[in-house]
Amino acid sequence: MTDRPTDPGSEFGDGEPVVRDKRRIDPETGNLREAAEPDSAAPAGGAAPGLPGTPGAQPPRDASDLIGPSAQEALLTEALAERTADLQRLQAEYVNYKRRVDRDREANRELVIGSVLTELLQTLDDIGRAREAGELEGAFKAVAESVERVTEKLGLVKYGEVGDPFDPRIHEALLHNYSDEVDGPTATMVMQPGYRLGERILRAARVAVSEPTEQLPGDTGGPADGGDEPAEKPAE
Repeated sequence: MTDRPTDPGSEFGDGEPVVRDKRRIDPETGNLREAAEPDSAAPAGGAAPGLPGTPGAQPPRDASDLIGPSAQEALLTEALAERTADLQRLQAEYVNYKRRVDRDREANRELVIGSVLTELLQTLDDIGRAREAGELEGAFKAVAESVERVTEKLGLVKYGEVGDPFDPRIHEALLHNYSDEVDGPTATMVMQPGYRLGERILRAARVAVSEPTEQLPGDTGGPADGGDEPAEKPAE
């Protein structure tokens, strides 16, 4: 068994435990005891010599201190190129976003205007019939012309005239016949005009279409089915 130290500076003294009072308040006087002097071997604050915040410590060296001027210039040039590319990318994204917003705004505007004008087409038809009948007079005439001016200002275009080449994209054929007076499918009667807003067709023109007589079905210019008699044309 190891013997306990018996020197006076030992915590065990002469074999008896020594109790050290480390309370900062003196229990007898109630005053604050003075703090023990720090170990002179350790720096103030417990910081190790040479660390930041320690008196006499050296500041940390920057990474640029470890490379030469040419390498620093290369790093700066590379960083500048990266920032420039980022700015150019952001600018391109903003321009694309602005174009997309403007395009969507214009499309929504045309949809709203088209919806309103579509509701007015029947009124414009009534005005047209009244004009053809000679009944567009007085105050009614002024109001009708005002409505037509407003619709034209909004971009509404009326189309469909007798003699126009038939186009199934903008015409609706309600009647069909044959005629010797046309060279191709032609609108020979306009029963209801068409209207468009820009490139959008709000209502197709309803027309009667005539085709050349020489395009009659079964007309081959010779005897039908090998017989001596020509094929009979349907009555018009």
